[in-house]
Amino acid sequence: MSAEEPFKPKILSIREVTGQVRQLLEKGIGRVWIEGECSNVSTPHSGHIYFTLKDEHAQIQAAWFKGRRAADAVLPKEGMKLRAYGLITAYERGSQIQIMVEQAEDSGLGDLQKRFELLKQKLKAEGMFDADRKRPLPVLPRKIGMVTSPTGAAIRDMLQVLNRRYPDRQVLIAPVPVQGNAAANSIARAIDYFNQAQNVDVLIIGRGGGSLEDLWAFNEEVVARAIERCTIPLISAVGHEVDFTISDFVADLRAPTPSAAAELVVGQKKEFEQQVNRLQQRLRSALQQKGLHLRNRLNQLQAHKLFHEPVHLVSGYRQKVIRYEDRMQRALLREVKEPQHKLSEQRLVMQHRLEHQLRESQRHLDELDQQRHRALKSHVEQQRNRLKSCEQQLNAFNPFQVLRRGFSITRDEHGKVITDIADLQPGLQLETITHQGKLHSTLDRTEQNGQAS
Repeated sequence: MSAEEPFKPKILSIREVTGQVRQLLEKGIGRVWIEGECSNVSTPHSGHIYFTLKDEHAQIQAAWFKGRRAADAVLPKEGMKLRAYGLITAYERGSQIQIMVEQAEDSGLGDLQKRFELLKQKLKAEGMFDADRKRPLPVLPRKIGMVTSPTGAAIRDMLQVLNRRYPDRQVLIAPVPVQGNAAANSIARAIDYFNQAQNVDVLIIGRGGGSLEDLWAFNEEVVARAIERCTIPLISAVGHEVDFTISDFVADLRAPTPSAAAELVVGQKKEFEQQVNRLQQRLRSALQQKGLHLRNRLNQLQAHKLFHEPVHLVSGYRQKVIRYEDRMQRALLREVKEPQHKLSEQRLVMQHRLEHQLRESQRHLDELDQQRHRALKSHVEQQRNRLKSCEQQLNAFNPFQVLRRGFSITRDEHGKVITDIADLQPGLQLETITHQGKLHSTLDRTEQNGQAS
């Protein structure tokens, strides 16, 4: 290349680059087994299956053509953990790495699907899915609440259906994110707001279709608990008809799509008008039939002989009344006489019984009085004997009786009885008590065992 010629870089087309990438992948990696969780599973009418295999770090697109699939092959499902074998290549038009699946094996439930099943079993055991706690929808709600994304296709579809079927309904929207980490708490707070405000007659929560990850906010327990607390009839309209979430099981009603939820909330205005007209017609016809019946009844009454021969009718009824009065008087007399006769007989029986009971009672009282008299006499005699015995005992222990037998008691000037001669001293003032009186003396001397002191 001469110095005068400018450098011309080699320019590749997009197709050439993606083609080289495809060749590098197919020759460098080739056919391998990979394992991941299935999501975004799509099965168009062609019979081919397109899905995504992913783990917590990355994801890869997968295509499984109908001609490469055995009749008994394990088919991918949303949330399923799948082990796939195939060629790693590149989809040139979309510039995406993908695997062309040739075989597949079930590796069990994916992590999200496991969480879904565990929470479903837990809430079902608590009775949150029971049919008896489901509330019916109002026939024609005036105010409708929506908890959904303000920018999604779901809200546009629901508003179009409502405006078409019954345009004068009032709609209150709580805008929330419907996917992402903050979505579940936002949805739960919006449901709690409507439940506390009680400003709508029915509530719709939902979003459009998507993968299991996209719909996951409606599988969170915080949303399920908020739906359970809600006292307003609530419809869950999440995803497409094949998508099921925890909120669908807890809600009062599940709608296959958001549009279907709007159709369930209100019927068409023309249908209500037609039903009202039919009811008006039935009411008008019923009133006409009732009026005709009353008119016929009036004609029958006017033709009755009461209006033509009232005197004869009254006379006949008067005679009947007189006969009835006579029969009643005789019956009353019989009813009165029979009890009087029975009362007289009962009075005589009662009198004889009372006299007999009085005699028996008097006899019993006389016997009790005699027993009391005998018992009292015996008691007095016993007490007199005891008194004599006590008197004899007192006399036996009375010190004055001892003094009469010639004994005496000597006390010192302080009144202390002299019991020991060793305690006495000459000159001590003494008092001697006898049965005839007291003697006062002064101690001159004492003798003990023949010795004077």
